[in-house]
Amino acid sequence: MSQELQTIIDLIRYGASRFNAAGLTFGHGYDNALDEATQLTLHALHLPHDLSPVYGNARITEAEKEDVLGLFLRRIEERIPAAYLTGEAWFAGLSFKSDPRALVPRSPIAELIEAGFQPWLGDREVRRALDLCTGSGCIAIAMAHYNPDWHVDGVDLSEEALALARENEARLLVRNVRFLKSDLYSCLPGERYDLIVTNPPYVTNAETDALPREYSHEPELGLRAGDDGLDLVLRIMRDAPLHLGEDGLLICEVGEAEQALTNLLPELPLAWVEFKVGQMGIFVAECADLIEHHARIARLVEARESRVSERPGLF
Repeated sequence: MSQELQTIIDLIRYGASRFNAAGLTFGHGYDNALDEATQLTLHALHLPHDLSPVYGNARITEAEKEDVLGLFLRRIEERIPAAYLTGEAWFAGLSFKSDPRALVPRSPIAELIEAGFQPWLGDREVRRALDLCTGSGCIAIAMAHYNPDWHVDGVDLSEEALALARENEARLLVRNVRFLKSDLYSCLPGERYDLIVTNPPYVTNAETDALPREYSHEPELGLRAGDDGLDLVLRIMRDAPLHLGEDGLLICEVGEAEQALTNLLPELPLAWVEFKVGQMGIFVAECADLIEHHARIARLVEARESRVSERPGLF
């Protein structure tokens, strides 16, 4: 059967068919079988990811075919995200190293970065920016790359993720980013920023438990965020005014937890970003508004921390 696969386009078509038949789950940078099959095929053939379609009918050797089919088989049998198989993920037009030390880069915040965070920033001057829960460093590095006059800090609790972020820093030759280990703001006393951007864990406990196998290869620390997905988000919102300038902005991704957040804080004026494909659960909050509603946010955090401390077996 494989003798019938002779060209690049034959392999891509075959891979997409196999992926769909196997019921794979997509969502780690690509949302369909055809794009993933293309990514894996071009990687195995050592060809650029944006190869012109005119090469689709180029013939392949038997050795090349074996390499491609081997990647297809691993994708199907082990349910490993394609980015982990290739070791590469594209974010905001940049190539990042990707492996299980951090989530695969895929946030729609990439679109905001490439648009210069407009119209949200307006004419505000940004000198310092912070990326909380930086993971692979993709948001921090992309902000630094497109804004060489900014100083960007990226923080994460995971030493493994920070090691990957620093590898990506070297890979992309950025000079205006600094990575620090910190539990959110805990190791940033006295640090203030004009812009805080964050894609924190926001998947509920129930949703995390039910995720397809592809997500089991990613660190759970980057996904699970309590019963409503807001355990970290509320802490980030509570403490942001301590680290924002008077005219500063917080931009935060909450995904499917958007409704839970608006239900908890209906009085807080949050601007929900509209992307090319629609709303994606990312809000923009003014520092002044976070200060005005600080007491309510703090009470919400205190209440859930109190519930956690009262559970059996916890001290």
